[in-house]
Order: sequence, then C-alpha cells, then structure tokens
Amino acid sequence: MSNELQGIKIAILAADGVEKVELEQPREALERAGAQVQLLSLKAGQIQARNHDLEPAGAFDVDREVSDASVGEFDGLVLPGGTVNPDKLRLNDSAVSFVRDFVVSGKPVAAICHGPWTLVEAGVAVGRTLTSYPSIRTDLRNAGAHVVDEEVVVDGNLITSRSPSDLPAFSDTLVKQLEHATTG
Repeated sequence: MSNELQGIKIAILAADGVEKVELEQPREALERAGAQVQLLSLKAGQIQARNHDLEPAGAFDVDREVSDASVGEFDGLVLPGGTVNPDKLRLNDSAVSFVRDFVVSGKPVAAICHGPWTLVEAGVAVGRTLTSYPSIRTDLRNAGAHVVDEEVVVDGNLITSRSPSDLPAFSDTLVKQLEHATTG
C-alpha cells in the first residue's frame, strides 16, 4: 500500500444493479493508495451487484445512506455504472443533490460507463467534456455536454470513462487527480 492518498476520504455512491467491477476496481485502487472509502447508497444494508447488467454478482455492504452524508465529509466521489444503478440514483432526490453539490464544490467526481447519467440528472453536464458508455451519449449531448470517445476524460473536477475495459486508466487517473487536488 502506498501513502499518496493517506487521510483522504472518498465516497462511492451506488445502488442495486451496480456493475461489480466498476465498484471494486476503483475502490481497490483508492485503498491501495491509502484512501479511506465509504460506500453510500439509497438504503442501509446491502446492494446487489451485477456482471454485464444481467448476471447476479453478489452484494456489497453499505456503509451509510446518502441522505445521512454531506459533501464536506469527503474529498472525492466515485459513480460506478451498470444501467440499473444510475437509473435508481437519478430518481432519488438525496442522491441527485449529493452529486450536484459535490460537482459544484470543485472536488473530484469520477463517473464510468452509465455513471454519468446521474450527472445529467444533477444538471452538471452542461458545457462539460465527458465520455460514457455509447448508449447514453445522446443523453449527455441533450444535457449540454460535449461528448468524446476516449478512454478517460478529465474536465476540471470531472473524470469520466466509457466501460469496464477502461478501468485501469480510470482508476489510475482518479488516484492522480485526487492526489493533485488534495496536495495543491
């Protein structure tokens, strides 16, 4: 374990239907770098994960409900994908407000695959350069984003990637952006 993110607290916001690897791999990279990571969700207990959206892939224990969390407690936010997960998040006022407040705070927010759907609902995609899974790119454009097809895109405090195949670059970029944001 390295120490570049020692003392840094990161929230991962996810709900039932989260793509397992899109939660696991960034979390592991953050923890290896020394960050403390909490899984926030819409309800207490566990959330059900998926592989390729359809196959059950176990469960993750939720640390806290997003309605009980505040942006001030965290240094960064991760929004994993899977189609069902962000669809559930964008229907929840507490989750949408948390994401909006996080982006507005200027702290790093990383979203992969279908994760940027929540950015659309939060109204923070306008004028931003983003990437995502191909099927939601029209939604991003309609929300006012400039959409590109790249492995990882960094636009200010937003970090986005397209799919699980981009996870190594997404996770590396996330750690580097957090290190830069928290050390000045």
